[in-house]
Amino acid sequence: MPYQISRIDYFHLTVPDKPEEGARVWAALQGAGVNLLGISVFPHGARKSQLDLIPEDSGALRKAAKTAGFRLGRKRTGFLIQGEDRPGAVADAANRLAAANIHMISAQVFCAGSGRCGGMLWVGAPDLRRAAAALGATSWQTPKLVSKPADYPSPFDGQ
Repeated sequence: MPYQISRIDYFHLTVPDKPEEGARVWAALQGAGVNLLGISVFPHGARKSQLDLIPEDSGALRKAAKTAGFRLGRKRTGFLIQGEDRPGAVADAANRLAAANIHMISAQVFCAGSGRCGGMLWVGAPDLRRAAAALGATSWQTPKLVSKPADYPSPFDGQ
């Protein structure tokens, strides 16, 4: 099965580096019905953390963040990778970018189980169009929900 690579929007949010901060952000987004395709969290300066949030629907994330009082950074673009888990899958994308002389800033790719993997990668803003062409990326289309979020209860409910 070939890989599907799509352009995605993402936003960053800087919060104090405290255990409850991520939980507070994600609870607010969950309460607003925001579905996140990906999350990346890392230290950002003294006692701060940066949350990169990759929403299924950018408008829903912006609205929920505003309601909750979060200051999102400006919209940025990256790439979502989805496909069959096999040796060399990430190397293919990296080789395509290298052949086009495009520097990959960051990538996170994980095995998703059932023979699938998924990940995200970022390039510099000036290289986005060339990277999209090199990767054969499609424009991101918001998938239609086939059920309600309540159909997928959290494994942490009731704890």
